Amino acid sequence: MTENGHHERNQGRIDGSFASSVLSTQYSVLAGRNVLLMGLGSRQGGVGVARYLVESGTNVRVTDMRSEEQLRGSLDELTDLPIAYTLGRHDEEDFRWADMIVRNPAVPRESPWLALARDLGKPIEMEMTLFFRACPAPIIGVTGTKGKTTTTTLLHAMLREKWPAAVLAGNMGRSALMQLQAIQPDVPVALELSSFQLEALDEHGLSPHVAVITNISPDHLDRYPSYEDYVRTKGAIARWQRRGVDHLVVNPGDERVFQDIAQDAPGQWILFGSQPRPGWNPDLWIEDGRFIGVWSYAGQIDLGPVDALRLPGEHSQLNALAAAGAALAVGVSPEEIRRAIAGFDGVPHRMEHVATVGGIDFVNDTAATAPAAAVAALRAFAGRPIVAITGGFDKQLPMEPLADELVRHASRVVLLEGSVTGTIEALLRERRFDAIDGPLTSLDSAVRRAAAIAEPGGVVLLSPGCASFGMFRDEFHRGELFREAVMALSQGDDA
Repeated sequence: MTENGHHERNQGRIDGSFASSVLSTQYSVLAGRNVLLMGLGSRQGGVGVARYLVESGTNVRVTDMRSEEQLRGSLDELTDLPIAYTLGRHDEEDFRWADMIVRNPAVPRESPWLALARDLGKPIEMEMTLFFRACPAPIIGVTGTKGKTTTTTLLHAMLREKWPAAVLAGNMGRSALMQLQAIQPDVPVALELSSFQLEALDEHGLSPHVAVITNISPDHLDRYPSYEDYVRTKGAIARWQRRGVDHLVVNPGDERVFQDIAQDAPGQWILFGSQPRPGWNPDLWIEDGRFIGVWSYAGQIDLGPVDALRLPGEHSQLNALAAAGAALAVGVSPEEIRRAIAGFDGVPHRMEHVATVGGIDFVNDTAATAPAAAVAALRAFAGRPIVAITGGFDKQLPMEPLADELVRHASRVVLLEGSVTGTIEALLRERRFDAIDGPLTSLDSAVRRAAAIAEPGGVVLLSPGCASFGMFRDEFHRGELFREAVMALSQGDDA
């Protein structure tokens, strides 16, 4: 127990008093209203919101600064629905027409168009505020600067060991609203939440029943005015929890999370870490090569050997502990958690082993869009010769930690063209690291160059630590092109 008495050992399962709305009630509230969807986007979230709003009986208009051509994929999925569109611009009359605005997470909260909506007295929602009110089941929300998708997906695997119908949704190209019909009232939902999605939850005073924060480090400083503001936004995942009912899963070794968020959060703590440290005792930790915990009245529990987790790096092990803490909070057994860990193959685009070609492992970690994520990936392969592919769009993040880790662990660096790439190259040369190729203007050429200079037994690691804008549609497009380039190499190797 901590000195303030906040953390208690008798966690057990969260109780069943979940405040939620029945889906039909949500429909009745929305029916007949004029709703403006601000930002359709190119992934499933916007499409899911549009379809949900139409099915709820609303009159829907979509407005997006992108053109019809840029949104073609999303528009094709909505051709059967009675939706009006304003594309390539926004129109003040649309905002005056609307009874409600639903904004895409990509729309900054400081947008002058949202300011207009507020001046007009229009309520502003997002997919997640609609989902939280309509979801009939307990919600487990996962956020963090890195590791949130892997943690959420592993958590979902743990939930499915107990409830095969458990639903996975959120910030992973999968619309949460479109999953509502599949959600059973007593089966918890695993939901990945980005900082952009948390903005709206904070405005509406909503938090999940179980909140997980994997870690926090600088990110999205092109969107937030300061690191402190970014941290505060992440903290919204726990800010509105109910005292004595809800749970917050955190690593007290992460000072930003523990001091700036957990200390003031009303939810009951579940602590995880690599090992016990002076001043606190975790509920879940690693000892003698095993995942260990102390849980409720069961005493010490064994969640299996660490090497059963087929993902490299200490950060992956911490992600597994975070997922286990959330799973235990909703009643998943240690045996079910052990089975899920042993059967987990990872997530595409995140430390994904694509192929071994000529004795060289090619790893797709394109989702590492911040320096801290790339640092973790480099450390995971420490001791092996690494050719690192990095560079890209500038999110106003300090790149010194990435440069330091590249010097420490990479044998060579292949640079991709981008607005922050010159900064990375300059930092490497300041550190007297000259084993640099590029910048290159295509991922195919970067992969071929990396393959030519990599050593057998080594790793070609795409973990840019930068956003993908400019050369690619998004980070997943970057990862798909990496896969294609590696598979082309593989086919040549087999010829």
